[in-house]
Amino acid sequence: MTDKRIVLSTAGSEGEARKIAQHLVEHQLAACVNIIPHIESIYRWQGKMESSTEWLLLIKTTQEKFPAVRDAIRHLHSYELPECIALAIEDGSAPYLDWIAQSVK
Repeated sequence: MTDKRIVLSTAGSEGEARKIAQHLVEHQLAACVNIIPHIESIYRWQGKMESSTEWLLLIKTTQEKFPAVRDAIRHLHSYELPECIALAIEDGSAPYLDWIAQSVK
């Protein structure tokens, strides 16, 4: 197990996804953010079935920086309840994991 994390979040527009991604990388809270466009999300919100086109963010960070990533997403996001889920990276390429550590200060 490593201290590295992949954080999942979604955004309602490409512009919002880019704004969040750029903030996280610029402030060294994430080493990299992949933006996957035009996913369809089907979910229940306030008792109703909903469907939305969203942009998925895959955020590479560390366990230590996750609280700051979570707070930044909450602050920058337009959703009342933005998705923010951290998944532990069990293992990976040592040079890549080192790059994440060096990129996140």
